[in-house]
Amino acid sequence: MKHGNGTTTIEFVLLGISNRAELQALFFIAFLLIYLFILIGNALVFVATVLHHTLRTPMYFFLQNLSFLDICFASVTLPQMLLNLMSEKKTISFVGCAVQMFFYLFLGAAVCYLLAIMSYDRYVAICHPLHYMRLMTRKACLLLVSGCWAIGLFVSLMQTMLIFTSPFCSSEVINHFFCDVIPLLRLHCTSPYINDMERILTIFLVLIMPFILILVSYFLIIVAFLKVTTKEGRKKALGTCSSHLVSVVLFYGSAMFTYLRPSSNYSPTVHKFLSLTYTVAPALLNPVIYSLRNKQMKEALRNVSAKCRGSIGF
Repeated sequence: MKHGNGTTTIEFVLLGISNRAELQALFFIAFLLIYLFILIGNALVFVATVLHHTLRTPMYFFLQNLSFLDICFASVTLPQMLLNLMSEKKTISFVGCAVQMFFYLFLGAAVCYLLAIMSYDRYVAICHPLHYMRLMTRKACLLLVSGCWAIGLFVSLMQTMLIFTSPFCSSEVINHFFCDVIPLLRLHCTSPYINDMERILTIFLVLIMPFILILVSYFLIIVAFLKVTTKEGRKKALGTCSSHLVSVVLFYGSAMFTYLRPSSNYSPTVHKFLSLTYTVAPALLNPVIYSLRNKQMKEALRNVSAKCRGSIGF
């Protein structure tokens, strides 16, 4: 990749989460434990939804895919951050940076659209319960999930090519802990207008479109909820949606605040904190959220945990 001044970019320097040397070891231990919890928690949910016969429904099929995506999404950024925390040379190659951004956008977009599909699933379950199994067949679920991956692939390829085929200026320092869109756009030699257009395109395709689908689904759910006259019926409808709503708020709350802020209000420190929130918090908390008020999931997780303990001799 050529710089605007004719030189070549071979690698980037990632400044990381903090430049304070005395905090590096503490951050390493904290984020290593967080990453292990993400891997173990989501792996348990994934295995439980695969093996337990009572969880072979569309809702748990989507949860199974969300757990897999959470593992992959966290693995795009956290291992690189852990490596940089314990390394004096905090660099990433040009190709490595492009690959990281590709998978970050690919998986992030897939998560966004999967959350939208999960809201549609809840809408069908609450508003059209008699037609639920006819509409949400195995084939339909596979097509919906495949659509998430396809949209993620399209958005990621397009945005990664736009960013990495444009010239970078003399700076090779990324003030972030991974190759994120906004910090890289700030290194471009192209006009701010072009950068803003690229950013708006990503925001619209990755965040706004699926969020509109979520809003429409929940608007229709609320309308149906208001028509329910019994207390038990309302409690059941609320319990069906509560876990998904928490996941949506966790992910979209920080992600939209990060990317919808004006460029003039950009702060590297705030951006790092918000990036950590939407890349780590949902993946960390989703296993807890979806098992906290779900008896079937609790039972399945207990069975999986018991089998795991038995296989290693505990």
